[in-house]
Amino acid sequence: MTSWQDPESVRLMLDDLETWAVVGLSGDPSRTAYSIAELLQQRGKRIVPIHPSAAGPDGLTVLGEQGYASLADVPFPIDVVDVFRRSESAGEFADQAVAVGAKAVWFQLGVVDEAAFERTTAAGVPMVMDTCPAIEWRKR
Repeated sequence: MTSWQDPESVRLMLDDLETWAVVGLSGDPSRTAYSIAELLQQRGKRIVPIHPSAAGPDGLTVLGEQGYASLADVPFPIDVVDVFRRSESAGEFADQAVAVGAKAVWFQLGVVDEAAFERTTAAGVPMVMDTCPAIEWRKR
């Protein structure tokens, strides 16, 4: 079985891929998704908030970036789908990532869905689970 934290997949995402859709990112700075999105921006990544509250007339802007209610609503290519959801609901976002042509999927620390990992990597999309970009950058 392929490692959930394959070093080459981690390297690809952190070094080569620029546009990160952050699933579960709201405007609440006390949430981990917010601080990680901020770190991604500091590292030169473009973040795209994905949150149901982005639907509707008021929309959602987080860290200066327009939010979208779903991955399918994003009108430009996504490189990485970074998922901040509980394990039992995270797999659907891996499937959506493959469907929209994302180049990679990242499940955050504590988020594990073995079946989603198998489906995603079988579709040729690199995926890491149960780690965080902040942790991986600190290891370098």
